[in-house]
Amino acid sequence: MLTPDPSTRVSRVVRASAVYDLAVTAPFATPWTARVVLGWLADLHDRLGLTGSLPDAGDPLMLLFANLLGSLVVIWSVVRIARPTALLGAADTAGRLLFSLWFGYALAQDASTTLLVFLVLEVVWGLVQGRVVGGQLLRGVRGPRRTLAP
Repeated sequence: MLTPDPSTRVSRVVRASAVYDLAVTAPFATPWTARVVLGWLADLHDRLGLTGSLPDAGDPLMLLFANLLGSLVVIWSVVRIARPTALLGAADTAGRLLFSLWFGYALAQDASTTLLVFLVLEVVWGLVQGRVVGGQLLRGVRGPRRTLAP
């Protein structure tokens, strides 16, 4: 029975996480689209009667930081789509850990509980990608398995 090539699995997982990031963050890359998405999140927050506070979608400084984040994540996503390597996946997994920490911090500071959806997805992607990428990197550090020829 053929076993899948681990590097192919790494490529698929790293690329899939990059496509997810691109889809979720691209709307934050411009002021016009970020305002729309933040408006949708505010509507969702209100309709579900969620707790926590929301940022002012019209605040220029808040929009600037949302746009900078969106732009950087779009670029980072495109790089990982083009070159889905274990090393880039490991860096992304570390980034997901940091993002998860900051989502948790924001929630502890009374940010809207709409962030829970983003937090859960960050943690899930971090665990999935970390497991696949970590195994590949460990195999690379240990070197290939050697067998004695008969």
